[in-house]
Amino acid sequence: MALQTLPEGGRGGFPWWLAALGAIAVALAAVIALNDLYTQVFVTISKGIGVTVFVTLVAFALAMILGLAIALLGLSDARALREIARFYIEVIRGIPMLVLLFYIAFVGAPGFVALYNALMSPAISAGLIEALQVRDVSLMWRAVFALTIGYSAFIAEIFRAGIQSVDKGQIEAAKALGLTRVQRFRLVVFPQALRVVFPPLSNDFVAMVKDSSLVSVLGVADITQMGKVYASGSFRFFETYSIVAYVYLVLTIGLSLALRGVEKRMRRKFVR
Repeated sequence: MALQTLPEGGRGGFPWWLAALGAIAVALAAVIALNDLYTQVFVTISKGIGVTVFVTLVAFALAMILGLAIALLGLSDARALREIARFYIEVIRGIPMLVLLFYIAFVGAPGFVALYNALMSPAISAGLIEALQVRDVSLMWRAVFALTIGYSAFIAEIFRAGIQSVDKGQIEAAKALGLTRVQRFRLVVFPQALRVVFPPLSNDFVAMVKDSSLVSVLGVADITQMGKVYASGSFRFFETYSIVAYVYLVLTIGLSLALRGVEKRMRRKFVR
């Protein structure tokens, strides 16, 4: 007797999970609109949405640039560059994100300030510029740099795998056509690697939306921090953190669905 197989990933069937989540989201939205307490909590927490979105977008964009650079170093013909890239990836991946956040904020930032003042000491002594203070480096940018460094190691591995997945025959054909190394990467390798790396990059992007909540430990006024402040002042922990979870779910699930749609369009484009 032949076994009946389900469509891959539930494809072709009605997404009941999405319908259930949609119904819950609508019900909670109604509660927020009709209940004064929940309305007040939501208004307070929503003030941190802009900070969360800004931190996520900037940190992820920088992490992709840095991650691609590390991946290219790891694929270099020079062994020294490959060893440097591997050292960076293994060290950064082995440090918890929260520890890295504290390290960048309270060790890296003061170290950067000290280095800057040492390099600029002639100009500072001449009165041309003022000495930089640690407090001049905002906590939000410290958090952005920490997320950038933390995610760049994982993104570097994603890019490396995507680049190595490109058929060697196509690279050899590009060489035969006289394309330079940069042209081969830009015109042949990267467009094909992008199709492979897009799904895991999408997952990392959604994960960064959630990990951006870690910046609240530095007092950055994101969604989580606004919730902490409100809950500590009103002692309405259930209502506050229910709304915090609701806002993050709306952001992450909405973003996941949007990225999944982009991925499907990319797949259809490459199939053609």
